[in-house]
Amino acid sequence: MVVWCFSATFGRISLVSWLTMASKFKPHRLPPSADACLPLESSTKRARTMMSTHSSIKDAFSSYADYLNALNEKRERVVKASRDVTMNSKKVIFQVHRISKNNREEVLEKAEKDLAAVRDQQISRLVKELEGTDFWKLRRAYSPGVQEYVEAATFFKFCKTGTLLNLDEINASLLPLSDPSREPLQINLLDYLLGLADLTGELMRLAIGRISDGEVEFAESICRFVRDIYRELTLVVPLMDDTYDMKTKMDTMLQSVVKIENACFSVRVRGSEYIPLLGSSDPSSFLLRVSDAEL
Repeated sequence: MVVWCFSATFGRISLVSWLTMASKFKPHRLPPSADACLPLESSTKRARTMMSTHSSIKDAFSSYADYLNALNEKRERVVKASRDVTMNSKKVIFQVHRISKNNREEVLEKAEKDLAAVRDQQISRLVKELEGTDFWKLRRAYSPGVQEYVEAATFFKFCKTGTLLNLDEINASLLPLSDPSREPLQINLLDYLLGLADLTGELMRLAIGRISDGEVEFAESICRFVRDIYRELTLVVPLMDDTYDMKTKMDTMLQSVVKIENACFSVRVRGSEYIPLLGSSDPSSFLLRVSDAEL
């Protein structure tokens, strides 16, 4: 009994002591976080900043899209104009191929008018689209038409004067088409050389045709002219940066030179016996027996 009473008494004393200590204990509060300390105005300002940043990025990409769409539309117009230049320049070349010793003046006069029409109508469309801009970005779009125009212009000039039309003369003829207040469209050197390489193929066809009409001296002058062009380009092409297209055309140019030389050689060596038959349809004419490999 004594032990129980003591234990009970001790338990009551411990409970009273614990309650007394608990009443004196004050809960410890955590310090407020930094976000909770920010005023409402600061949170609103941050939201507005994020919205303005998102809006500026959206506007920037919208301007990029507008620029790319405008560039693609311009490219389509330039491609269409380049095709028209190519088609009408080929017509000039076909007109020049009709030349002979009997209709020389008439054919060249018609070809000159057609070439001027190509320059004033089709080339002027390219100039209006490309002047004052970074036209080098669209070079692949208009290069085929420019090369064909160079080929037609140089072909006409050779048949008329026997000389080569240089790049400065071509660009000078395009200046009146441009607005003086804007940067003019100028044909670059690579497109000029590519067009000049195509010229040799047309001169080869012209030389074969002149031989068949008995104009051997004219064919020989063409042979010397084409040979000079090929010799000079063999010195220039290795120094060029973009040479893939040019190397391909150099191989074709060499074939044209060989064909003209073989034709002129056949006339000089074997044609002395058949000069009266040049241009005739007589089966005994040696030209009718020359294989394509020799021509």
